[in-house]
Amino acid sequence: MSAKRGSSLSSKLMAVMIVASIPLLNNCGKMPGGAPGMPNVPGVPGGCPANIADASAIMSSSFGLEGELEGKVKAALAASANLQAISADIEGEVVTACSNLAKDLGAKDDDLKPKEDGPGKKAEAACDVASKLIGEFKAKAKGKIVVDYTKPKCEASLDASVDCAAKCDAKVKPGEVKATCEGGELSGQCDAKCEGKCTVEAAANCEGTCSGSCKGECSAEISGKCDGDCTGKCDGKDSKGKCAGTCDGKCKGKADAQCSGTCKGSCSASCEMTAKGECKGTCSGKCSVEMKAPKCSGTVKPPEMSAECKANCDAEVNGKAECKPPAVFVKIEGAADADAAMKLKAALTKNLPALLSVSIGMKDKLDSVTASVTTAVEGAKAAVTSGGDAALKVGACFAASLEASAKASVSINVSVKASASASGSAKAG
Repeated sequence: MSAKRGSSLSSKLMAVMIVASIPLLNNCGKMPGGAPGMPNVPGVPGGCPANIADASAIMSSSFGLEGELEGKVKAALAASANLQAISADIEGEVVTACSNLAKDLGAKDDDLKPKEDGPGKKAEAACDVASKLIGEFKAKAKGKIVVDYTKPKCEASLDASVDCAAKCDAKVKPGEVKATCEGGELSGQCDAKCEGKCTVEAAANCEGTCSGSCKGECSAEISGKCDGDCTGKCDGKDSKGKCAGTCDGKCKGKADAQCSGTCKGSCSASCEMTAKGECKGTCSGKCSVEMKAPKCSGTVKPPEMSAECKANCDAEVNGKAECKPPAVFVKIEGAADADAAMKLKAALTKNLPALLSVSIGMKDKLDSVTASVTTAVEGAKAAVTSGGDAALKVGACFAASLEASAKASVSINVSVKASASASGSAKAG
């Protein structure tokens, strides 16, 4: 047997041994001292990071691979880590919203515990209880229950996308590339002429749509004092005219109440007006100069880069978009049990915005990010496992990463469905 062939057989035998040991290495980063052929010390070339759920640790690690392949591995594993972070955040938001909703309707902590462990099970359990209680309170209250809401707005930063691209892909040069906004509205700070809408937070003067408390002339759906004509209920009674008390319906005239409609006066929270020039707030539409800190309510399309870096930046930017919760309006007419009706109304008004932000505002973004991350991790794994030494160094890292990504995907899917189920229970009927 020649030395060359002996070396070849030895390499094949070692590869077989490593592949056979991969199930034992699935929790790479948690086994003290690592394993032969795969050091488990952070920062040591060829080793897994100590935490495969930490994108920063992954990007600062060295896998001992060559050039472009090293970048692909880092980006794919970081994308998976970001997906895991998104999963934890989304499930946490849904658990909190559904738990608070259920507790406001009388549930106890023990009622909200899941019967089994698993991705998204905490969100599913909490929202199941919330949905059940919503149904029970509807049955008690009776009457006509109408739930309406504004559309949640979830925005991602274009600047953050460019920064992520530059850190991930060496071919992307800061200042030479831009991200774009697709399928949504572009908004930001406009230091010149704004054409479109101007949104001012905590606007003292408002001549547009107010989300908050309006003091002045208001034509909107309100629940509060209306110094004008009230169409709906005035102090619980049918009204189509002047109302000296609390109006629950449409008020036209002077108002001092929560509203989401046309307000000419003082708006306590946010006022959206037609932009006619200078905008001392956020401009949505066109700006005569380049916008500062631009954000996109659709999908931020990053600069051209590797598929793995694109998936990583999609997760880091689009998957972590900031949502402006919608305003929720609940009207209950002809209730047989006034106390049950008011308790249900208060619970829905308070907690539905967070659920709608997930089930409507983030759903499409999350679906897209989950698909791109899974594709990137599988593609990078195929690239490295086709080259001998690389497979020995990072094979187990990818095994652990793919398993974690799969669990994160399930958790996101279950949590989004749970949020949609609870909010659907509120709107049904």
